[in-house]
Amino acid sequence: MGDNSVDSIVTDPPYGIGMMGKKWDYDVPSVDIWKQCLRVLKPGGHLLAFAGTRTQHRMCVNIEDAGFEIRDMIAWLYGSGFPKSMNVSKAIDKAAGAEREVIGEHQNPAGNKAGGNSLNMSAVGMPEKAFITAPATPEAQQWDGWGTALKPALEPITVARKPFKGTVANNVLEHGTGAINIDGCRVTCDPADFGDPSRFQTARKGNDSWDRQDKGMFDAGRPGGWVNGVPSGRWPANLIHDGSDEVTELFPQTTSGKPSGVRGASKHNVAYADVAIGSELTGYGDSGSAARFFYCAKCSKKDRDDSTHPTMKPTDLMAYLCRLVTPPDGIVLDPFMGSGSTGKAAAREGFSFIGIDKEEEYVAIASKRLQVIQRSILASRSADQNG
Repeated sequence: MGDNSVDSIVTDPPYGIGMMGKKWDYDVPSVDIWKQCLRVLKPGGHLLAFAGTRTQHRMCVNIEDAGFEIRDMIAWLYGSGFPKSMNVSKAIDKAAGAEREVIGEHQNPAGNKAGGNSLNMSAVGMPEKAFITAPATPEAQQWDGWGTALKPALEPITVARKPFKGTVANNVLEHGTGAINIDGCRVTCDPADFGDPSRFQTARKGNDSWDRQDKGMFDAGRPGGWVNGVPSGRWPANLIHDGSDEVTELFPQTTSGKPSGVRGASKHNVAYADVAIGSELTGYGDSGSAARFFYCAKCSKKDRDDSTHPTMKPTDLMAYLCRLVTPPDGIVLDPFMGSGSTGKAAAREGFSFIGIDKEEEYVAIASKRLQVIQRSILASRSADQNG
C-alpha cells in the first residue's frame, strides 16, 4: 500500500490473551505492524484500536512506540459479558478427589450456545446451562463462593493520531484529516429525557446582551443547540455503552444543571451576558439517568447471526467509530478485519474500505457480508433514483 493513502484506521486487533486457543491471538500486534499502519495513514489521520483490559498497556505502548500520538482512550461498556472465573471451591474438591452433589442448574446469563455468537469475546464457548453443586469437603465449604475473575464489562479503545506538521486547520485543509467529527457523532436520546427547554427560550426574550452575544451559540438549527425546542445532541464522550439494562442501571440519576459556561445563573435569572462570545452552551438543565450522556451502541440479532467470528463487534458501534474519525468520502482501513464488521459499517456510512486478515475463513465471511451490504446500498440508491 502507498504512503499516506488512507484516511483512518478502525480496527479490533488480537488482544494477546489466547482467545479460545486461537493462534492469531497469541500476542498483541507488534511495533512493526503499527509502523506500517502509521506509514499508510495520512498525516493527522486517526487510529482507533480495541484492546483487552489485561493487555491494553501493551497495545497502547506498541502503538506509541510506532510513532503515533496517543490522544485518548474510549471505554466501551457492555452487559453481555460472562465471567471466565475458576470456582475455587470446585477446584479444591477436584484436587481432593471428592464428588460434589448436584443441587440444581442455571442458564448461561449471556444466552449463547456453546461455540455460538456473541457481542463480545467474553461469553463465547460457554455452555447453555451449568450444574449447581454443593461443596463436598470442609475446605471447599470454607472457600465456597470464591473465584478468580471479575465479570468482563469493558473494552478500551486506544485513540491515536499520526503526527503532522503545522496547525490542525492547515492539515485539515491539505489532507482532510486531523480532526474528529463532533457534530456528526453527538449523543442523542429521547427528547423527553431532556426536561423542559422553555426556561432557556424564556430567558432569551428581552435580554439584549444575550441577543448580541448569541451568534448562533444556542440557535435552533445549530448543531448542539435547540431544534424546535429539543436539543440536537450532547458532545460525544470517551465512554460508550451498549444500552443494555444491566449497564444503564449502574448509572446514577443526575441533574445537569445550568448550561455549562454560564455564570451567575439562578432559577429566575440566567446571566447570559457573562458568556464569552464564541463559546458553546452544552448543558441542558435536565435530569435523569447519567447514561443519557453517552452513546448507546445497539446490536441487532441479525448482526450476531451473520457471523461466526468469536470477537465480532456491533455494526452500529463500528459505524459510529468510523464516522467519528473519517472525513467525508474517506478510506477506512482495518488491518485485522476478522468477519468484516468495520467494512460493513464503513460501507453503510458511505466510506471506502480496505480490509486485511490472515485467516482465510474470516476473509470468506467478511467478503460475503460486504457483498450483502453493497447490494443493499445499490438497491437503495436505485430505489431513490426511480422514486
